[in-house]
Amino acid sequence: MMKIDLVCPACSALNRVPPEKLGDRPHCGACHKPLFAGQPITVNGAALDRHICQDGVAVLVDVWAPWCGPCHAMAPHYELAAAQLEPKVRLLRLNADSAPEIVSRYEVRTIPTLLLFNDGILLAQQSGAMTTAQIVHWVGEQVQR
Repeated sequence: MMKIDLVCPACSALNRVPPEKLGDRPHCGACHKPLFAGQPITVNGAALDRHICQDGVAVLVDVWAPWCGPCHAMAPHYELAAAQLEPKVRLLRLNADSAPEIVSRYEVRTIPTLLLFNDGILLAQQSGAMTTAQIVHWVGEQVQR
């Protein structure tokens, strides 16, 4: 039986979950916290790399900054998108000011910027604030390619 690897957002333990159980609100085998909480997870550069490389679902990253007005405007939409996209997509938030190496690696020029990964590969990148519907639609289009 095929299983999907998922990094626990609470303790970083790697969990193996059957795909048909993703919708059953799986919990971490180590810390027993939910593997998906219906909201974006704030990460640093190291945690981002772990999720990108080891999560068996697509990973969507919101690169933002605390001083950015459009980032604050998009934040509630990104949170609502998490409730719609999980568990097929893991949603993360990365503060650009605290991870300049990530910003440089993915050539992020403006914020907010969304980065969409699958199997460790950057599938797509989109800059500018978006609504919930736009985020969900954009991710759906990219994942289907």
